[in-house]
Amino acid sequence: MRIATWNVNSIRTRFGRVVDWLVREDIDVLAMQEIKCKPEQFPIAAFEQAGYSVEIHGLNQWNGVAIASRHEMTDVARSFAGMPGFGKPVKGQEAVQGIGPNDLPLEARALGVTVGDLRLWSLYVPNGRSLDDPHFAYKLAWLEALREDTRAWLGENPDLPLALMGDWNIAPQEGDMADPSFRPGASTHISPEERSMFASFETLVTDVVRPIVPEGFTFWDYQAGKFPKNQGMRIDFIMGSPAFADAVTGASIEREERKGDAPSDHVPVVCDIDVDLLGGTFDDDDDRPMVF
Repeated sequence: MRIATWNVNSIRTRFGRVVDWLVREDIDVLAMQEIKCKPEQFPIAAFEQAGYSVEIHGLNQWNGVAIASRHEMTDVARSFAGMPGFGKPVKGQEAVQGIGPNDLPLEARALGVTVGDLRLWSLYVPNGRSLDDPHFAYKLAWLEALREDTRAWLGENPDLPLALMGDWNIAPQEGDMADPSFRPGASTHISPEERSMFASFETLVTDVVRPIVPEGFTFWDYQAGKFPKNQGMRIDFIMGSPAFADAVTGASIEREERKGDAPSDHVPVVCDIDVDLLGGTFDDDDDRPMVF
């Protein structure tokens, strides 16, 4: 199986490009972030014509996550148990998006599905905005809740092949940041608090791509020619549990997808899984039409 994550930065703008890449690269499951639309606005038909079903969690023109899969998706979750909310409660929205344990509205930032033996999450971690912004505290609380839920999932089932995939909005190592506008002590994404939080996940899940692709960025800002200057950052990750990581046989960062017409500012991150190494069963019978 080929599993990928991609912050598409508006699926309605880029669905043709995304579907073309899915088919061309023979991707089985794609976790998407920043779809920036409601479910009824998502271009589902284009994915279905290519042989993919889609699960969607989007509330408005901001945020939003989705997962496209050639295989059946079950046990769909549109938040994790401890996930905090952000902002001000909006009357009537509670029934639509729910309220977090901090009594604030939940954003569309997490979507979990089961595919065969795999438990897969598409995650769009809050940006943080600035070190003194309430969004920064929200980011750390959001990640802390995700970590504790991850600990509970793996405590209940240590052999669960789990992947936390998406835009983490953290450059965890010094070599993961080459954008000169991000300055130590003044900027998010590289603060000690964020890097420490990311590191705290590594007792539970590990970056399955870095051992195979030790260098390379996944995001370049549109401004100031940062892509041709390679002033990017590595902030998109596939973090796998031990059972998931043990089944990984290959990985890539698809840098070429930052080129061409109207690209996203992020590129896909891909890993290959040998499902026979998962130790369970996986139904690989998929007779839906594929469009090439």
